[in-house]
Formats: sequence, C-alpha cells, structure tokens
Amino acid sequence: MTFQAKPFGSSPAPLMFVAKYENDGWDNGTIEPFTDLVLSPFAMCFHYGQTVFEGLKAYRSEDDQILVFRQQENFLRMNKSLERMAMPTLPQKLWEEGILSLISNLRDEVPPHGEGSLYIRPFALATQPKLGVELSDEYLFLVTACQVGAYYDKNLKVKVEKEFTRAAPGGAGSAKCGGNYGSAFYPFKKAKAEGFDQILWTDSKSHEFFEESGTMNFGFFIEDTFITPPASDTILDGITRKSIIELVKDKGYKVEVRPFSVTELKEAFTKGLKIEAFGLGTAAVIAPFESISIDGVKYACYCAPDAKMFNLKKELKGIQEGKVFDKYGWNTIVEKFVEA
Repeated sequence: MTFQAKPFGSSPAPLMFVAKYENDGWDNGTIEPFTDLVLSPFAMCFHYGQTVFEGLKAYRSEDDQILVFRQQENFLRMNKSLERMAMPTLPQKLWEEGILSLISNLRDEVPPHGEGSLYIRPFALATQPKLGVELSDEYLFLVTACQVGAYYDKNLKVKVEKEFTRAAPGGAGSAKCGGNYGSAFYPFKKAKAEGFDQILWTDSKSHEFFEESGTMNFGFFIEDTFITPPASDTILDGITRKSIIELVKDKGYKVEVRPFSVTELKEAFTKGLKIEAFGLGTAAVIAPFESISIDGVKYACYCAPDAKMFNLKKELKGIQEGKVFDKYGWNTIVEKFVEA
C-alpha cells in the first residue's frame, strides 16, 4: 500500500453510508458507492440551516488492526447537536452501522501505520423540498471518508479577535452545525489578510474571556499549569480537549478548567512566564501557536522541542495508533465490532 498525503478532505474514499428519515423514523441505511447527491433546490437544508456534522479518525496499528478513536463520544455529541437544531437524533445501532461497518468496508483505505489516518465525516441534513420556515419532515444521515495526513504543517500565528463573535449565550455555539462555521469565515478571511493563521475567539459580551481558536478548542501551559476554558453553550465540548485533560492530569500537572481572560494572558507574558499555547481538535490533534497578537502587540509563545504540548501530542497519537497502551479504553477495534 502506498500512501501519499493529499490536501485535507479533498479525495473521498470510494464508499459512503446513507440513511433516510421519513415517516417519523430512520431506515436501516446502506453502504453505497460514493457519488453526488440529488436534492431539490427547495431542500430545506439550503435555506434554513438544518445541517449537523461530526469528525473522527481511524488509524492502522503496527499489527494491522483498525482503531477508531472515541467514536462513542462523537455519537453523543452529534445527538446533542441534532437536538439543538431540532433534528431527529440517531439510534446507537444506526450510528455504529454507519461508522464502524463503513470503516470495515474501507479497511484498505486506512493509511499505513504512522503515515496518516482515515478521516470520517458523519453528517445530517434536512431534505424536504419546501420553502416554508418550519421543521423538515425528511432528513439524510450520511457518512463519508477520506485519507488525510497532517492538518497543519507549521506552528501558527494567531490573533485575539475582539470585534467579531463566534457564538453568544443561548445560541448554538456548542453544536457542530454548519452556521457556526459559515459565520466564522469572514473574520478568519480578514485575519488571514493581516498575516495570521488562526483566530482566538473571545466572549460576545466583553471580548475579554477566551473561548475557542478558529475551529478548535485550545489550551495554555502557564509554566506547569494547564488552563483551558470550560465547555458551555458557546464552546464546543471537544473530544481531543477531553482527552488531553485526562493525559495532563495523569502526568501530575495542575489542571484548571476555568474562564481565562485576555488580561491574565497579557500579564503572564509581561512577567516573562513560559507560555505554551495550542489548538486542540480532531483534525489537527495539537496545533502549536508560535505567537499570539493582542491589540496589535505580538507575544511569542514557547515552542521548543521540549515543550509539554509536543509530548502530549506524541502520547495521544501513540494511543490513537496503537503504539501506546490504551488504558482509558478510548479505541474501538473495528474487526472485533464487526465480528461480534
């Protein structure tokens, strides 16, 4: 098997899973050849934003097992997103059929050990052809996949965003719905034009407290203390973030899951404290920040090879790829599931 990394998410695997929701229920779904969808221009997903998605990865271990990382957490989070968008939730059996059976059928598409992963994209959308502003009666649940390598190939320069807002209390900020990402493109485009790779979002009321980084959660090491904002209705409950918190605790570092302000970060930089900052997400795993710009002032972050974040990334990827013992029970072995 020869694997050549392509731009992330650009080359679909040859199969996909498709299930339909009609007459108040989901069908069993089928695995089909990957192909274009045929939808009416009146399909309600195009007009009213009822779209939800997830992202997870399958890895090949050294002994040729196919491992899927924390897929049950993705299932729970997808159903929370579906509930928030007033869409029908997925039965566990349908999720497992869509995720694990599809990966089993795409076994040969999982890259060689240590050379990448098979990225899995489950998503659901409203398909009823109707222009009335109301809930759809018809939906599709699909699972697609593609081979991927690294999401970022460099350390990131990020900007603290104080003009635009990703999410507000009471909104849908904790849901993985299309609108959360679409509304972020414009401020991200402006930041890219200013020479930045990503944005650090702040709260909608004061623009003082950190929330997310672009499409990722994030965290800081201030000396030996790991700090990350708590999940809320404005912050996605990230699975990579959850995993890193567990790893950091087990290494004996102090962990603080709490609101963390721009002022507090500036003070830490001013005191000359060693600060590691990094994004946390399925696609990037850990994305190091080389600098953070606050009100036009650039502050350098610690990115030396001995930084704690690199050791954490190595350990997490080791668990995902089967090189490090999975004492947490995070991985699902696809073959065992299919044979059971």
